[in-house]
Amino acid sequence: MKRLLIYIVFAGLVSFVLAPFLFAEEGVASWYSAQSCRAEGMEGIFTASGERFNENELSCAMRSRDFGTYYKVTNLENGKWIIVRHNDFGPNEECYEEGRIIDLSKGAFARLAPLSSGLIKVKVERLNL
Repeated sequence: MKRLLIYIVFAGLVSFVLAPFLFAEEGVASWYSAQSCRAEGMEGIFTASGERFNENELSCAMRSRDFGTYYKVTNLENGKWIIVRHNDFGPNEECYEEGRIIDLSKGAFARLAPLSSGLIKVKVERLNL
């Protein structure tokens, strides 16, 4: 019994410490702006976390609700990468099912690729900051 308890505690500790480093996902990224939010009928443009949306900040929207988490986003076509803070919810379910895993703020996307690209292939890694 004592050995089992030690094993459970050890396994929990290892998973807690390593979990942030184990999250890595590849898929498609898009970008959004204050203008696109207004076009969808959003007034005041607040993020799902309650913050006012600033399209020039390095932020992102993801399907989880772990707001405040930082992610490294790498453009798989040119190797450029940035660190963004998760503060919003998205992409919508239809886009997610089509492979879009993250929506970047306009400012974040522009550091990875020209805005005219629209969609880029990325790797998203959760950081333990």
